[in-house]
Amino acid sequence: MEHSFICNAETAVVETDRGRVRGYIYDGITIFKGIPYAKAKRFHAPEPADPWEGVFEATNYGYVCPLLDFTARPNGELAVPHRFWVMNEHCQNLNIWTPACDGKKRPVMVWLHGGGFEAGSAIEQIAYEGENMCRLGDVVVISINHRLNVLGYCDLSDFGEEYANSGNAGTDDIIAALRWIRNNVEAFGGDKDNVTVFGQSGGGAKVTALLQSPAADGLFAKGINMSGVIGMLMKDAEGSGKDLAEALMKELKVDSVKELETVPYESLAAAYLKVRPVLAEEGKYVGGVPQLNACYAGDPNVYGFRKESAHIPLMVGSVYGEFASFAPNRYNRAAMSVEEGLNAVKELLGEDATEELKPLFQAAYPERNPVDLLTLDFMFRLPEQEYIKKRSALNQNTYSYIFNLDLSIDGGKTPWHCADIPFFFHNTELVPVAWVEGVTERLEQEIFESVMAFARTGAPGHDGILGWPASTPDAEHTMVFGRETGLRTNFDAELIPALAKHMGPVFERLMKTAMENAQH
Repeated sequence: MEHSFICNAETAVVETDRGRVRGYIYDGITIFKGIPYAKAKRFHAPEPADPWEGVFEATNYGYVCPLLDFTARPNGELAVPHRFWVMNEHCQNLNIWTPACDGKKRPVMVWLHGGGFEAGSAIEQIAYEGENMCRLGDVVVISINHRLNVLGYCDLSDFGEEYANSGNAGTDDIIAALRWIRNNVEAFGGDKDNVTVFGQSGGGAKVTALLQSPAADGLFAKGINMSGVIGMLMKDAEGSGKDLAEALMKELKVDSVKELETVPYESLAAAYLKVRPVLAEEGKYVGGVPQLNACYAGDPNVYGFRKESAHIPLMVGSVYGEFASFAPNRYNRAAMSVEEGLNAVKELLGEDATEELKPLFQAAYPERNPVDLLTLDFMFRLPEQEYIKKRSALNQNTYSYIFNLDLSIDGGKTPWHCADIPFFFHNTELVPVAWVEGVTERLEQEIFESVMAFARTGAPGHDGILGWPASTPDAEHTMVFGRETGLRTNFDAELIPALAKHMGPVFERLMKTAMENAQH
């Protein structure tokens, strides 16, 4: 296969509101990396990046936000291939893939990475590459780095107005990036009035945070929330961060918050990891997630969706197994009979639970062996059902989906958290485990075209998938993507609450091992 590459003083040079940037062209796609969109002092609100003279060399990825734990060992790379990059808290930068810097108004796709509000980066997963989406969808793709963990979500508002929204500084970074995009994306061939924010896991939760943040109003037109309705696992921070700040100061032997701004990050992170569990045990504020305040209206499942953003179309979905699929596989699922599958469920959950769940599961997933009940997600799906019900009560453009393709690893696994990302980006070629003979190519196209249709029109239906209506409070119309993609209405409405009731008591024990093998 022949490739083309162009990088010189005249090509891929764009004027932004801060100065000129130079990228490069590879196989017809113009790529820019590491463009600064803002700057910020530690714990402070972001400000516009300083203007520069000459041309900014946008051919290198920028810094990513530092991790809290510098000793973490990579694992699970077959299931979720990763890469790691140079860390620095001055990480407000973004990457752009565009078909051309020609003034054409293309849909803009803004990717918000996963890792909760604590970890991850714009380039962390190999599947985050924007080239295929850009080329095949004729869209502008942008990925964002922003502050995380104690840098991005640490409330210091008791210590002065300058820290008024430090509890949501990371979200403020994302909003600053969206402002930069609004001011500059037309020069990169994008439509500033057709911006879709999309993200998975913590990235999906960031989509919700934007919907609930008044400062983000008008900066995006659509949203895709992938496995980002996480309920109590990532509940909002509430209350004052005063005790946390004082504990950090005591641990670091400093006398003021101003000194916290300048201690080495490694020391700050180590102190935070030490004091956080103690404060959490006492039920006190520990940060690390968005904070309920005047700048963030809180989890919509608890506080309701803001009416100002209620009109924005949303695609909301999750993966069949999510975290449960990371658990070690005890069974040869491919060789199990239905009776053997039922016996496995009885062994774990008991006779009465199995009898209640069996007909509900068979009705919802007739193609599956009953043993797959043991890796069916309810931790995400249960709050997601409520989220979709509340959201669809406000509009006629809330769309539901489930990713339901088993993948070929360790004898076959139900799909896990992050398994759908390569399909959304049209990047299954980069993730070997995503390949299922005779299925992946077709399914990838179905999902990708749904994403592109949604970005263009606000509705995900297309010629390959007809009849995908928006959900209503009484009818959740879920597109189930799998070996046989199709629409199922209210198909798991009874199953998921029943599963949560019976699986909840044993779930923590099962998930201990699963979470040790999870990477996202």
